[in-house]
Amino acid sequence: MDLEARSLPPGVKSSLLVKLREFKSDLNNFKTQVKRITSANLNAAARDELLEAGMADTKTASADQRARLMMSTERLGRTTDRLKDSRRTMMETEEIGVSILQDLHGQRQSLLRAGDTLSGVDENVGKSKKILTGMTRRMNRNKWTIGAIIAALVVAIIIILYFKLTK
Repeated sequence: MDLEARSLPPGVKSSLLVKLREFKSDLNNFKTQVKRITSANLNAAARDELLEAGMADTKTASADQRARLMMSTERLGRTTDRLKDSRRTMMETEEIGVSILQDLHGQRQSLLRAGDTLSGVDENVGKSKKILTGMTRRMNRNKWTIGAIIAALVVAIIIILYFKLTK
């Protein structure tokens, strides 16, 4: 839990680390109390004093400690559940991020292919424009040539008619 709490964002991390330290200190206190109570080296007088004189206090203290332990355990359980939820949310977010990156990669590849195709189309349009310009020039040249031939024929017909009619 310590490692997971340290990997969280700073706002959440500090409060969780404080709670974790409290839990650790409570746990250490409980451990020392259990060791002290169960220690075989206690002398009989101390044991009798504990059992007889402080019986009421012990029950109250034990119930109080039990209540604090239950509350601490409950808090720890809620914190664990929140950490599990946070981890699940993080994993879902990571999956969504990977999916988005894959989609973006596919779209980038599509755009690159479209750019290549557009470049090819642009080159073809340039070639077509040159071909059409050449065809237009030849067509205009042919029109002028045909016009010149027709004009020459008309002039020739007029000259022939002139000489035939004048003779």
